[in-house]
Amino acid sequence: MRLDKYLKVSRIIKRRPVAKEVADKGRIKVNGILAKSSTDLKLNDEIEIRFGNKLLTVRVLEMKDSTKRDDAQKMYEILSEKRVAVDE
Repeated sequence: MRLDKYLKVSRIIKRRPVAKEVADKGRIKVNGILAKSSTDLKLNDEIEIRFGNKLLTVRVLEMKDSTKRDDAQKMYEILSEKRVAVDE
């Protein structure tokens, strides 16, 4: 599944165009490698997302094309969530 679609379906990022924009600005890494919105995800991949001064790291547990709000949290496991210095 594409990275931007996964982020939207799992509700890590609410809208797909926003997920695409974040990825294309170089704020997402998959398994430590800078990722584009079209990057193909697999089970157990680690996604590192930078939201301003927040760094969120999650592991892909499940992939579904659509999900109910309650099931979205089961699609990933939060590995770490921390504040980082903003470099601009």
